[in-house]
Formats: sequence, structure tokens, C-alpha cells
Amino acid sequence: MQIPFYKPSQLSSLILFILFFFSHRANAFGTMGPISASFGEYELFCSIDASGKQDVICWGKNITSPPPLPSSSYVTNIPAMAALSGGEGFLCGILANTSQAFCWAATSKQNADPVLVPSVYRSTAYSHIAAGKNHVCAVRGSYYADRDSGTVDCWQITKKNGTLMAVLSESFEDQSVTNLEMNRVVSGEGFTCGGVRDGGLVCWGPNSTNLKVSNVSDSFAVLAAGRTAVCGVSNISGDVRCWGDIESPSTEIRLVSLSGGARHFCGVREDNHVIECWGNLNSSLVPKGNGFMAIASSDYTTCGIREVDLLLDCWLVNASKPDFDPPLELSSPGLCRSSSCEVNEFDFNVSVLNEPDLTSLCVRQDLRICSPCGYNCSQGFFLSSPCTQNSDRVCTACSLCQNSSCVSVCRLHSSTGFLHWHHIPRWVFIIGSSVFCFLLILICGCIFRCLVSTRGQQHGTKKQSKSCIGKMEQEDDDVGVVNGNGLLHTSPSVASCPGLPQVFRLSELKDATNGFKEFNELGRGSYGFVYKAALADGRVVAVKRANAATIIHTNNRDFEMELEVLCKIRHCNIVNLLGYCAEMGERLLVYEYMSHGTLYDHIHGGLSPLNWSLRLKIAMQSAKGLEYLHKELLPPIVHKDLKSSNILLDSEWGARVSDFGLLTSSDKDLNGDLESDVYSFGIVLLEILSGRKAYDRDFDPPNIVEWAVPLIKQGKAAAVIDRNVALPRNVEPLLKLGDIAELAVREKPSERPPMSDIASWLEQIVKDGLIL
Repeated sequence: MQIPFYKPSQLSSLILFILFFFSHRANAFGTMGPISASFGEYELFCSIDASGKQDVICWGKNITSPPPLPSSSYVTNIPAMAALSGGEGFLCGILANTSQAFCWAATSKQNADPVLVPSVYRSTAYSHIAAGKNHVCAVRGSYYADRDSGTVDCWQITKKNGTLMAVLSESFEDQSVTNLEMNRVVSGEGFTCGGVRDGGLVCWGPNSTNLKVSNVSDSFAVLAAGRTAVCGVSNISGDVRCWGDIESPSTEIRLVSLSGGARHFCGVREDNHVIECWGNLNSSLVPKGNGFMAIASSDYTTCGIREVDLLLDCWLVNASKPDFDPPLELSSPGLCRSSSCEVNEFDFNVSVLNEPDLTSLCVRQDLRICSPCGYNCSQGFFLSSPCTQNSDRVCTACSLCQNSSCVSVCRLHSSTGFLHWHHIPRWVFIIGSSVFCFLLILICGCIFRCLVSTRGQQHGTKKQSKSCIGKMEQEDDDVGVVNGNGLLHTSPSVASCPGLPQVFRLSELKDATNGFKEFNELGRGSYGFVYKAALADGRVVAVKRANAATIIHTNNRDFEMELEVLCKIRHCNIVNLLGYCAEMGERLLVYEYMSHGTLYDHIHGGLSPLNWSLRLKIAMQSAKGLEYLHKELLPPIVHKDLKSSNILLDSEWGARVSDFGLLTSSDKDLNGDLESDVYSFGIVLLEILSGRKAYDRDFDPPNIVEWAVPLIKQGKAAAVIDRNVALPRNVEPLLKLGDIAELAVREKPSERPPMSDIASWLEQIVKDGLIL
């Protein structure tokens, strides 16, 4: 979403409005905002959630909240907050209901005092707060009052016996600033700087002289502090000025928010809300595509709230990947306030979040979040709707330009290849029309030939589908699924049009999963959560919901490519894709529902143990599914994570392979990956044969391969057979199964057979080796 371009004569006054009213959105170390971070050894980010309760979401290395963090890692009783600010090893905030200060340690190990505010200041109301390395300063006054300036109180956070405590500060009692009224403060390592109510910037504290701030008369719309530097956006010029050990940025791009780290600063651009950074950092790691509503930095990590979906996004400034991923939670795009939104701001409308029970992002109905309008569209897009009182600007792709009003804008974006038909010479149009007609005739002929060819391929596919155990060749167009007795039944869901998945609305999938509630959860993995869903049309499906890490590290084009691959996959031994949803930043994949759960659940999880006839059929059907991925698709798909929990059983006890790698491997490493899949399948065969887990500490050796393979090689495969299932009269098929498993887990990849051979051998065992 973006807004219109303005005339140069209007732009300067608009900028002043935007910069002034964006002051509550600055956030970083020592700066207040809806998202902030602690510094030092215990790195923790926290943000205010978008539930309307103003609760606090926190995440760090291996810890996230909600749900409540482990008591050994973190304090869990954080009250609702109006604003946040982070120091070294602790964070502070202003309580949403009372405007009082509240600070807490980043881990419970440090938390001797859960409030970390001196008793003399605990009942004082504050309008602004800034945590530094080991001190806090706050501006007196009610947070929601119209008057946002006042005198400043400061206190220190000290460590005693390894825990943090709050004490009164002498080093920050500067008589020259005691009686000054300030509208905002920022804190760093041994210093605090404040914007004086009547203009000017003053700094105090033991390290303040290192900043060399003197005779500064400007007022600043935005201020941010790093460890040893402070930067601000001038209300007069709109330029960014910095003091301390970092230089001011050379760019003339105007910024409406700032965030400081150890030796770098980042800001949100005024025009399109994209991130700009400077200082000691790898700029190639800074996200370029997404706009942000708010950002915060720790020493080496920056996290932000994306404007398109309010999801959290994190990146390191000098490494390829953050040490932690934020939770898949929506965060507040800004700070709640009581005053009305001004020119070039919009009152954030919660209806865009598609949450029917949510009427406000603030704890009180009279409060609002005013966000700055963008006024520019990125390359290849034109303005289709200006910023209004309740919504930001909307930009539309130039390829959809249908009238002269957008031609002039789109014409500038030559990389899009855009050219409006009104500007095409008449003779080009005539010749082009003739060529088009000729091409249309050729295309129609090609389509006819393709249809004939496709029908032939379908017949070929039907012949190939004979490999599904015990079923007759299909006579109709339905895709067959094999039941536990080896009989064919048809699955209506699989018969949906291949390559054309259904597009689901987020609202209908929320309804179908009862709001993605835990009791609808079927499982979870690195991708995210899987839920059982009952659609309005009566179908029961499985919905895979991507987590924040998956969404953030997969761009839209990658997601589209994955969908293209998944939509082509149709096989009776694969869990087939039915549709998807990509609203509000969500990535939801809708699959066929497998009512009998996973192979793992039955063999190891206490469900029905499965008889030998069914186990052999499941082994063969799984092999056929994997063979299809390896051999029938071009390019082949490597599963990469085959295990018994990724083999699902449908309503007829047919085996389906799931959760295979969405992107195909390169030719360079394809053979090695295929052989790795074979090894993983060999482990599954050993699990089916023995009933033991792939790795179980209760056994010696715990690794199933190290235990079973020596016995099989010694001709003692009978000792591997699961004794919890009644032995059949004829154990020969089970001994053959052990031999196949041993081949599949050979140490040298070149000695492992291809999946097509394994599938063929298993099919023969099932056909010839009747088990009674």
C-alpha cells in the first residue's frame, strides 16, 4: 500500500507534518517504540501484540513468548505495555493502564527485583522512557495526556551477586537539565540525550562529552541512540544528524523512524517505508522488498514489523541468518495515543486483519494508532488508491494499467516492459493484429494436438498406476487409492483438476480450523503447524500453516514456484495438494486429510500395531510414492526428510508420502540426494520390520541400523522381526524385507539400489508371499 506523489510546493509542509507526528514511532536501544530489544549477552526482543490487549510478545535465542517462556529463561509476568525500550540485559516499558514505569531482566537468572524501578518512582506517571546500558531515564507526565513534555527522572540498574537491581542515580543528576522540560529522551552507554520542549538537544551523563553535542538548536521529530552515538531527524530540514562514533548518512532520503545498534543505525524511509541503514554493517543483508511500520536493533540484530501483514521480521547486520526467528504473531504497528490523527497520517483500521472479534489494537476504545502515509509506489507499480483517513495508499502493478491516468507513471518504469495501447502507432496495431490472428490459429492447432497427446499420456499414466498394489487398471478418469485390503477406491479430492489448485480465503480456513486452535492441531514441523479442518462444503482437509521463519525466509516468487511443483504432483501414494491461501502474509497449504494418522503413530505411538499384511503393503505403497517423485517427475523431486512420521495412512489404510522437499535439487547433487532418500527409506523398512524407533536410547546400540544390519548380514534377520505382532506362518517375505532394507542402508551410496528396484521387489513380495 502506498500514496500519491505530491507537488514540490506541497512536499515540504507535508514532510514536517509527517516527521513531527511520527515521533512516537522511533525505537531502538535507548529509544521508545512498539518493539525494542535488550543488548549484551542476554539478547531479547519484545513487541506489543496486535490482540487489542497490548500484551507483550518476546523472542530470543531458543525462547519465544507467548506461550509463557520457561521460568529458567525469562520472566513471564509482563503486564500490558503502552511502549517499550531496551537496555543491556533488561527492558523497560510504560504500563498501559497507569503510565507507570516497569522494567524487567532479560532472564530470570538476573531478576532479583521484578520491577527494576526504585520505590520512590514506582507511583510516578511517565510519558516517555529510555533504557541505556545500565541506567533508565523517563519523562514525567501521563502517557495518554495531550501534553507530552515534562522533567526527567533517572535511575541506575546495577548487578549484585549476578542479579539486577534498581537504585537511585547520582551520575545522571545534572543540575543544568534538572528543571528542563523535555518531550523525549534516548539513552546509550553512559549518556542520555533529550529533546527540549522549546527546541534544542541536550545530553548528560558520564560519557555524554564523547558525543560532542553542543549548541544544537534544532528540534527533532525522531531520536535514536546506539551504544556510543545518537542520531536524529531534524524537524526543520528533514536531514539525519549524528553525533558520537558514527557519521551522518550521506543519503538525502528522508526517514521517519530510527534504530541504533552497536555500530550501525537503520531507519524507515518516508516515501515507501523501506529500510535504509548506515555504519558498520553488511548492507546486502538488509531487506529490500518489504516496507516496515517500526524497527528495533540490538547489538547486531534488527527486527521490524512489516507493514503488509504486521508480521515480525529479523535480520543480522553482519551475518547471513539471525540466531533466532520471531514467532508467527501480529505486532502493533505503532503506539496507541489519545489525540486524533493528523494530515498525512491514517488511523490504522483493524478490519484489515480479518479478525471479527477485534475492534481496536489498543486497550481503550478512545485510543488509536496513527501511522504515516507513504506517498510513493515502488518500481513497476502505480497509485490506484490514495491514503485515506483509515487506510494507507494502494499500489497496483503496471501490467494492470487500463487508462491514461496511470500511463505517465508506468512509462517511467521501463524495466516492466509496459506500453499502453493508446501509444502504439496505427500501422503497428494493424500488423500486430494480423500476426496475432495467425498465431491464434497456430495455437488452436497446438492445443488440439496437446489434448490428444495428453489423453494418450493419461492412458499411459493409468498403465503406470498398475503399480499401486493389487488394483485393476483404471477404466475412468478418477485417480485411484488403494485400501488396506489391496482393493481400489476412488478419492474425489485427488480427482480435482491437476495444476489448478483451489484458492481459499483466510477467513474460511480460520473457521474450518476453529481459529487454528490447538485442539485442531494434527502435528508440527520445521515448516509450521498442520491442522484438521472441516470446510463449509463438508470436506475434511489438512491445513499446513507456515511459521514466521518459513514466511520470512521464502519470498513470494519462491512460494509460487513451490506451488507450481506441488500442483503437478498427483499420485495415489502421495498426499496431494488441494489448494492454498496467501492472505495477510499467511502461507497456508491445503492437503488431503489422512484419517488414520502416521505410520510412526501406529508402530511406535500406541495406536493399532498393524498386521504384517498391512505393513508390507504400506512398505510397497510408500516405495511407489517415492519412486514417483524420483522417476516420474521431471526434474525429479528429492524428499530429503523421509521418515515414518512422514508416511500417512488414508481412510482406506493406503500409504501416502508427505512433507517432501518443495524445491527440486540441482543436477549437480541430484544423484547423491536420491541415494540419501533410499537410505532413509531403508530405515523406515527396518522400523516396519522390527517395531523399533530409528534411534532409541533404551536400546544398545540405540541406532537401528547399527543394531539390525549386522544381524541381517549374519543370516539372523528373524531376530529383528517385531515380536509384538503375531508371527505369520510364512516368514520368508519378512526375511526378504530385511534383505532389501540392508541394501538400502549400505554405507556406500553407490551400492544402494534405486527406488524403482526397491518398489518392484516389494511389489513382488506382496504378490507372491502371502502372509496368513
